[in-house]
Formats: sequence, C-alpha cells, structure tokens
Amino acid sequence: MARPKSPVTEYRSYYLPMQFPVKLLSGDHWKISDIPSKRLHFHNCLEIGICHSGSGYMEVLGETLAFHAENVTIIPKNVPHTTCSSPGTESHWSYLYLDPKGLFRNFLPATWEDYDLTKFTLSGLRPVLSYGEYPHVHELVLAVIRELEEEKPCFQVSAKGLLLSLYIEIYRIQRSDNGWGALQLEDEEPRVETENALVIAPALNYIEENYMQQFTIEYLAELCHWSPTHFRRVFHDIMGISPLDFVNNTRISKACDLLRSTEESVLNISEMVGFHSVSSFNRYFIRINQMTPREYRKQMQKSDKKTENQSVLEYTGWFYPEK
Repeated sequence: MARPKSPVTEYRSYYLPMQFPVKLLSGDHWKISDIPSKRLHFHNCLEIGICHSGSGYMEVLGETLAFHAENVTIIPKNVPHTTCSSPGTESHWSYLYLDPKGLFRNFLPATWEDYDLTKFTLSGLRPVLSYGEYPHVHELVLAVIRELEEEKPCFQVSAKGLLLSLYIEIYRIQRSDNGWGALQLEDEEPRVETENALVIAPALNYIEENYMQQFTIEYLAELCHWSPTHFRRVFHDIMGISPLDFVNNTRISKACDLLRSTEESVLNISEMVGFHSVSSFNRYFIRINQMTPREYRKQMQKSDKKTENQSVLEYTGWFYPEK
C-alpha cells in the first residue's frame, strides 16, 4: 500500500529592502475568514501581527491557541502556522514582517544571539500576547504601523527606533518562564506531535545563511542527522519541492532582491548568489519567473512603489502576488 502523502506546507518569502528590511501589510482588506486553511505556512522573516477586531485560533508548533481583538502575535521565521477566525466572523489584522538581524545590526551588541527568536521555538515560544498582560507591546505595534502608514519626514528612523524597543520587549517576554498558560483553548484536543518544517529547520537556516556558497545535499542531511535519502523524502513531503530546487529557488529569490535594489550586472549577480555560470542562472531564472533577469529588472523599474511593497513571493507560483 502506498504511503499517504503528507500535506504540503507553504513557504512564503517576502521581499524586504536591504536598506530598511521591513514590510507592512495593513488596511481594511487584511481580513481572515472562518474557513480553516488546508495547509500550514511559514515565512523567511519574523512576523508580528496585531488583531484589530474579531477572534479565532492559531495553529502553531502543534498547539491550538485562541486569539482575540488587541492581541499581538509573534511568529519567528521557519515556524509553520495558520490562523482562522471564529465561525461566522472575519478578524481584521495588520502584519509587520522584518529581518531583525539586518535592521538592528548596528544597534545591538555583537554578542547578541538569536536575532530571529528561533531558539524559543524549542524552549516555549509565546506566540500570542494579550493586551491586558502586555499593553505596552500593543501600543508599540500601533505606533510602528502609524509611522509606516503616514510616512512623515524621517519615518524610517522613527520606525526603526520603535521597532527596536518592540523587539527588545518581545525578546524579554520570550525569555520568561510563563510558558503557554491560559493561551490554550479550553476545549482543544490533546496535543499530537506532527511532522512539520521544524525538523528540517537546521537545513533551512543553513541555506538562508549560505546560499551563495557551494554545499551538497548530503551536508544538509547531516545537519538534520538523517541519511540523504530520508532527508530528501522528508524535505519534499514538507516543502513540496526537492532540496536542490529549494536551494536554487532561494538563490533566484536573492537575485531578484539584487536586481531590484542594485545596479550590479546580471553576471555579477549570478556569481553573488551562488550559480556556477550565468547560463545556468538565466535558465533557472526563466524557468521560475517566465522572463529573463533583464526583463525582470526592467519590469520592476516600471513598478510603482505601492505595487513593489505588496509583492509577495511563495513557492506555489513564485514571484507573483498572492490572490
């Protein structure tokens, strides 16, 4: 009998400008329905959400957690999760996506560890923060959103300062020993450990940090303490894509960032992101984007700021906005 196919977990990669690696998704259209998602998803960056109205639940790290209006949610990168509103309702949200390491590199001490909060996923992450317990976190998130929406003079400098305060508060909270506590739903089913992207997190993190280098799939398997064959199977079950394609897709994603934000030649960019030759880079780029790197750069130059800021990349339909 064939082994049942595991559900695919979506990976959503957000474009974050290098000079200010922050993205805001806000507005009346950012509402979550009461229809449960058929799959979990995770991001390439830290997600901070704020629920403006409504209620429902989140599934994260094998837990089902209730959320309500004025709650703030914290999801480190590479952590699978999904959100669903209460039956018959829509919850209204705003989301901040950021790269803390890139944003705060010159602010925090060189000895600072775990910029992305990923270590807390193994020691008791608190994904949902209530307004009653942490009103200062709620107010900081709203202040950041106001700065990014209004874009007054020096708004990025102001937003960076607010985000630094917010990030430090979140880090302090996650270091506490409060655990899950009352955040769990009273009627939830007993916890069932499921195979998700956390088991391949060492490989995902390594690829994110070293995509420009040359390494083997066997080495990635060693990081996860598996044989290459088992690693390839589990990786494909979770990601819906082979490890090699994931590596090359990551390189193409980074190349898109460089094509949008620099004037480097296509040849230089292909080398910077880890391709052996510009011909293989062009071939893979066309396969993913249905256009050449030069055509992509030209198209991005014509895009207005709003369109660029709303660009969302994901493995199901790479480099196209979500619909």
